[in-house]
Amino acid sequence: MADLTNEKKRIVFTGGGTAGHVTPNIALIEPLLREGWEVHYIGSESGMEKGLIAGLPDVIYHGISTGKLRRYFSWQNFIDPFRVIKGYFQVRTLISRLQPNVIFSKGGFVSVPVVLGAGKAPVVAHESDYSPGLSNRIAMHFTDKVCLSFEDTLEHIPRGKGIFTGTPIRPALYNGSRERALAFTGLSGEKPVLLVMGGSLGAQKLNELVRAALPMLCERYEVIHLCGRGKNDCGCVACGYNQYEYIDKELPDLFALSDVVLSRAGANSVFELLALNKPSVLVPLTSASTRGDQLLNATYFEKKGYAKAVDQNTATPESLVLAIDEVYRDRARYTELMCEDTRSDGTEAILAIIKEAAKHG
Repeated sequence: MADLTNEKKRIVFTGGGTAGHVTPNIALIEPLLREGWEVHYIGSESGMEKGLIAGLPDVIYHGISTGKLRRYFSWQNFIDPFRVIKGYFQVRTLISRLQPNVIFSKGGFVSVPVVLGAGKAPVVAHESDYSPGLSNRIAMHFTDKVCLSFEDTLEHIPRGKGIFTGTPIRPALYNGSRERALAFTGLSGEKPVLLVMGGSLGAQKLNELVRAALPMLCERYEVIHLCGRGKNDCGCVACGYNQYEYIDKELPDLFALSDVVLSRAGANSVFELLALNKPSVLVPLTSASTRGDQLLNATYFEKKGYAKAVDQNTATPESLVLAIDEVYRDRARYTELMCEDTRSDGTEAILAIIKEAAKHG
């Protein structure tokens, strides 16, 4: 591997499939670039990670052939193993040429051939969820260290590899402005502001609950609804209600403006809420549509007193509003408990582990 003393430090990042497998990488990439590291990213040839990373200057993107780790029947399941094998050999060629000091994997299906093809390069991985995802369960046997968002997850990691670090948080999220958000949204700020987030792809069931509850919500709150691409409802109009399919650079400002957040329970979302001390109502995806990771995340956060969890299978517009009202009413208690958490932002801890691993690469 490359010699740290004689040339620029070089790192390869991987991770993709959803924004949750990419945005934590961005939180780590930015400080490494400032320190003069040479940063490469291995992702799929046309996945969403390519679009997210393309906006970062000085990051070199390499697209490889990938498959998808599906938990349902699809004819693609018979083809994708061959795509993964092709991706593995592409990675071996890339790693041989790049000679990175260290590889950092955030998970997702694209990360598997990268970790397996790492050769002698040290590999540091990160698992966001309470229970490890399938890609990390495969990859962790080939990694040197696995950074964890939840301390309880240590029991699922091979002895000596797991480190409880927390989740990397994008620095930009801390720099939001309430004034900019008011100018952007046109809201008055005279009522408490509810921010609704359905994840990077949106959440149809959550959207339906929120829109059905709008008459009640708009009596009490001004509402900012991030509904997902293609999920905007042009017939849904109410005073003090703004809906957006997707928000990027304005998100820190919307966080700064919000008094309470209604969200899915993806690991990166809940840890961003924790880092920003935002009281929240979490409506996790059910085990019928995922492997149950969001249910575990939401249960953990509720037990810690950071959020209130709501079951989408039994939720009604009325019960949803009651939950939001309860969290808003007790927001000081939620905020106090979140402020006491010492691992709300794992960026520095993970950077230290990456740099230590790079010394041996």
